[in-house]
Amino acid sequence: MPVLKKQITEAMKAAMRAKDKVQLGTIRLILAEIKRIEVDERIELDDERVIATLDKMSKQRKDSISQFDKADRTDLADIERQELEVIKTYLPHPLNADEVNMALEEAIATTGASSMQDMGKLMAELKPKVQGRTDMGMLSKLVKERLTR
Repeated sequence: MPVLKKQITEAMKAAMRAKDKVQLGTIRLILAEIKRIEVDERIELDDERVIATLDKMSKQRKDSISQFDKADRTDLADIERQELEVIKTYLPHPLNADEVNMALEEAIATTGASSMQDMGKLMAELKPKVQGRTDMGMLSKLVKERLTR
């Protein structure tokens, strides 16, 4: 069993013992999503795919929070915020702007990317290194800016 998946399963047991309903509910959502993907694709997810799944769930929560805030539904936004905090505990340490720029420069040096035609190649190099650690939309904008200079 991958390390991260095992860690999440152990956290679920601890949340059950502590009777922490928010944490338990969110962990069950995480494990259900992981299980759904494993059943659909008939594979066992490695840590990289688990992080990608958590990143996707995190993004969904952020989108929901903004929608609920716009609709003045603070009660629902608060629930999403609590779930987001639990999900964040299993994501790797986020990268700061300098670390993202450094990873971008390394990827450019590795791939030799020099124009927008190389964006796919560059993103393929970057994605495994920064998935779950930075906003991929922001990274895409940085890559476009860098390649159009």
